[in-house]
Amino acid sequence: MHLAKKEAPTTTPETGVSRRDFMKGGVLAGVAAGGIGFGAAYFGYGASVRNPVRVGVIGTGDEGNVLIGAINPNYIDVVAIADIRPYNVYRAFHGDDSSESTRQVRPGLMKKYGWVSEGQARAHVRVYENGYEELLNDPNIEAVIIALPLHLHAPASIAAMRKGKHVLCEKLMAYNVGQCKEMAQASKQTGKILAVGHQRHYSVLYDNAAETIRRGLIGQVHHIRAQWFRGNLPGKDTWQPDIPGDVMQKQLVALQKEAQESLTKLGKLRKEDPPRWNATDETTRDSSEFSRRQKMLILKDLGVEAEKYGYQERMIDKEKISALEELIRWRLWERTGGGLMAELGSHQLDAASIFVSATHEGKRKVHPLTVTAVGGRHIFPHDRDIEDHVYCMYEFPGPEYYKDYDKHIVGDKNKKIVVTYSSINGNGFGGYGEIVMGTKGTLIVEREQEMSLIKDEEKSATSIQAAKGGSGPTLDTTESGGPKAARKLGGGGPVSRGYTEEMEHWAWCIRHPSPENKPRCHPQVALADAVIALVSNIAMRNPKLDGPVEFKPEWFDIDNPATPEADLAKASSSGAPNSRAAT
Repeated sequence: MHLAKKEAPTTTPETGVSRRDFMKGGVLAGVAAGGIGFGAAYFGYGASVRNPVRVGVIGTGDEGNVLIGAINPNYIDVVAIADIRPYNVYRAFHGDDSSESTRQVRPGLMKKYGWVSEGQARAHVRVYENGYEELLNDPNIEAVIIALPLHLHAPASIAAMRKGKHVLCEKLMAYNVGQCKEMAQASKQTGKILAVGHQRHYSVLYDNAAETIRRGLIGQVHHIRAQWFRGNLPGKDTWQPDIPGDVMQKQLVALQKEAQESLTKLGKLRKEDPPRWNATDETTRDSSEFSRRQKMLILKDLGVEAEKYGYQERMIDKEKISALEELIRWRLWERTGGGLMAELGSHQLDAASIFVSATHEGKRKVHPLTVTAVGGRHIFPHDRDIEDHVYCMYEFPGPEYYKDYDKHIVGDKNKKIVVTYSSINGNGFGGYGEIVMGTKGTLIVEREQEMSLIKDEEKSATSIQAAKGGSGPTLDTTESGGPKAARKLGGGGPVSRGYTEEMEHWAWCIRHPSPENKPRCHPQVALADAVIALVSNIAMRNPKLDGPVEFKPEWFDIDNPATPEADLAKASSSGAPNSRAAT
């Protein structure tokens, strides 16, 4: 039986304590008393940058506003935003009130920086509403956060670096692997830091999970199962938000009438028949008024000339899809997005590769050998290009698969770790998470919030989850005892998903330039995540490919021009089977 070798304790520069001590939870009180942020202390970057990095946010839609909500003003000073949609600009300042949960993760710049009015905020934050090119010419801006539709990641990132800006780009790194390599080369040529937003690299929960695997506590890892299930259905799809237009204007009229009639009725009841008034009626009226307000805000986008920015009109099933709809619903189209694998699967395959890499001594990013993938549009009508169901199976090399990992010399070809991934719409049962199966136990990570360990000799799971109000999970991984129930690591909020930490560290690396200081998801790591997701899409969408698609080492090499888009197009057109990359 293979057991992962124990890693030497890593000492964090800010506190002089080891990662193992952190997982025991014994030093957090001292860290907090010293004023050091938890993420900084845990991951070993500075507790502040003294002079926050002046940042422009390019793209303030759903994900851009999540990033704004996670900013630590002690590291980042937002001095500009760029978005062609007035609705997104409004949300950037005021936050998103569409639900209680969105209000928590998208509070807006005014709340984040303590500005009391939009006018006060705009006095500090310049707004560019005609594209991002003007923002890149602003000499006051040192770095940019890019949260645009996927097909714009590479053009915007490369342009920004060539203009002298550091870049944090949302995942997936780029629309295709060739663009990913161009981004990496631009970073090398300009000397500008490029980080990509796979935030699990800054999750204490996932770092603890990897440490559990690394120290052999679940034995030899042989299978990982991951899923992301959503209850989205036709007519109720979060990737298909409302489009401003005649239909919405008619809805507004109806909602206004409903709200006014309800208000009149409630006023009359309060005055003439108080016993018949009740809070339910008030809630109904408030709900109607809230819906009306949301639609009024969305109507701000009516005047957007999407064609001016490259978005295209199209016909689907004899119905015209406007350029504005392509802009607002960009995740639904192959031309602008990467589907479930790019938006969801890339996160979980990143997690799987973190777990597989934890079984390999000294390897930070282990690449898969093969993928078999199927998918389709099983429940949605022909109102989109992308699949609503995907199912993938990957073979990763186990620790004994290679005699020499770097030279890809195979040792025991049977020593593989199989990873299965599925993402579906129409039924959200089970939510999302990862299950890592070893010969001595099973590790379960759920919703980026909870972790459980089931040992073979135990009849029930040992729960390792953060209590409400806690700042993160922990494991006591002493050699004699094994994992125990988590201890609360201080107060201050729920388990961090890593957004704040990834931006803090990016800013710290900018202020402390050196070869050693680079983001945890730097171009080499981000390229690997993109290769996995994009090759999965190719395997899924091209029935002419014979058997499992085999990953080639050169696809993961920033300095090698080979790409799966080119290589697999040749294999598909010739009808030739894929040759195994590692033999």
